[in-house]
Amino acid sequence: MPHTFDLRLATLRTAYREGRTTPRQLIAELRAKAAALNPDYHLFIHLLTLDELEPYLAALDDKSPDSLPLFGIPFAIKDNIDLAGIPTTAACPAFAYAPENSATLVQQLVDLGAIPLGKTNLDQFATGLNGTRSPYGECRNSVLPDYPSGGSSAGSSLAVALGVASFALGTDTAGSGRVPAALNGLLGLKPSKGLLSNHGLLPACRTLDCITYFTASAAEASELFALTARLDPQDGYSRANPAWNDASAFGAPGPFRFGVPRADQLEFFGCHEGPELFGKALEQLKALGGEAREIDFAPFLEAARLLYEGPWVAERYSVAGDLIERDPQAVLPVIRDVLANAPGASAVQAFRAQYRLQELKAQCDAILADLDCVLTPTIGRPVTLDELHAEPVKRNAELGYYTNFMNLLDYAAVAVPSALMDNGLPWGVTLFGRTFTDQYLLSVADALQRQHDLPLAGGNPVWPATSANAARNDRARLVVCGAHLDGLALNWQLRQRGARLLRATRSAPSYKLYALAGGPPLRPGMLRVAEGGVAIEVEVWELPSAELGSFLTGIPAPLGLGKVQLEDGSWETGFICDAWGLDGAEDISHFGGWRAWLTSRG
Repeated sequence: MPHTFDLRLATLRTAYREGRTTPRQLIAELRAKAAALNPDYHLFIHLLTLDELEPYLAALDDKSPDSLPLFGIPFAIKDNIDLAGIPTTAACPAFAYAPENSATLVQQLVDLGAIPLGKTNLDQFATGLNGTRSPYGECRNSVLPDYPSGGSSAGSSLAVALGVASFALGTDTAGSGRVPAALNGLLGLKPSKGLLSNHGLLPACRTLDCITYFTASAAEASELFALTARLDPQDGYSRANPAWNDASAFGAPGPFRFGVPRADQLEFFGCHEGPELFGKALEQLKALGGEAREIDFAPFLEAARLLYEGPWVAERYSVAGDLIERDPQAVLPVIRDVLANAPGASAVQAFRAQYRLQELKAQCDAILADLDCVLTPTIGRPVTLDELHAEPVKRNAELGYYTNFMNLLDYAAVAVPSALMDNGLPWGVTLFGRTFTDQYLLSVADALQRQHDLPLAGGNPVWPATSANAARNDRARLVVCGAHLDGLALNWQLRQRGARLLRATRSAPSYKLYALAGGPPLRPGMLRVAEGGVAIEVEVWELPSAELGSFLTGIPAPLGLGKVQLEDGSWETGFICDAWGLDGAEDISHFGGWRAWLTSRG
């Protein structure tokens, strides 16, 4: 008798460990389920046969469920990403080719024990955000059949939402890994460009493309990302993932600042529910410790318009152009129309667009500098299939209002479900931020998912305990107690590195403060003691993690950086002093802080 398994990573591992199923049993059942769903949803272009699945299953026969991180985990692959021996079509039969090798990311996942179930449907050449632009059939929404799945990673989102894969690979140039997530109640991770290898991906825009993950939860996306974010020498656009963005960065977010577009810049395209749902998501973030800051969204929107109004369309044409010129009927009319102006784009136009984009990025980066993330809707309004058929270009453009700028500006983004509309259709928001803050964004998304009671793909949530880790981003906190305090002699060393003051507070009552011998400048030494300690006035600053190393190497002995306990019991990185450096020092603990001692000296 067929089993119904929750396909989320942790529960499926438990099922394997307890012997309630095997990869062979599960994959056979999922393949049958996918085959039964395909005539209605058109989610797979190529569902692997049992013979094609056999090598992946046989590789696990002599292994235990605990031997590989993704042992027996089923996943689906968007059909513009290579799987060895299986045609890659990009939803264009005339373009199809059979790769000898799998894409780097696909091979990574297989080596970790995951099992590919098949290649999924997409908007042809990954050009579209709706999931209807495919000769293999339109992809319907997983909840309401009168709506589209969203695209271009249409079939990948459906594979997870309909319960035939634990996770799926999509791609995202302009929103293709986020719009389908919003419309199907999934978590969509669009990572920082280059952190997941694009080797073996048929590009839409090679300079912009990202491979993405669709999962039920932020925690699963965090795990998959941590396992596979690796520098790939075969991918010229690959980038190393900084240590502050590794698995240990995923955790519980502390107080944070998030941006929100001005009310007059929010666009819901006539949807009466959108403003209310977005307002609720905003309040949820505040309840999690977020401080909302209104931002000017205009430069982000102008950057978004460059994607299809500028010469980046020519980059798309570089992939499909030869086929269009040779056999125009092989390409869908709507795709030909989108790419029609591309051959006329000049190098002069391309450079001018690059110059304008760089100007806009400088403006947008400045807006993000004092924020931990930005909150937007993922889409302004869901459109029906009938609306897409009537006005395909206009309605598709509406779906990309909040997504098209992201890769042009080199930001990371997470689409997270946050509500259900009155008709039952999923609705969601996007958190985005600076590049290399993927795990931090997933941490905030995880906290948001835990706060509401929406069902997850595969079943109702059974949340593990909140992570003991504190979420980290690309900023490091630093406790200062002396000459680096705001306005004092060495504070410039922080400010020139882009630091900002978070708060003034006190240490735990376990320290002594000394005025060290020597100078100028005068320097304090703060020493933790077992008895006789007091609370010392300190400041907590935040500076870019990339600047922390140069700051550390400039600190003279006997001072250094270590862990300092604050009055609320938390521990932060801050200035400490070696005991041997106290020869000739003056104990000034009774002043309670460096400023008070300086004032006493006149």
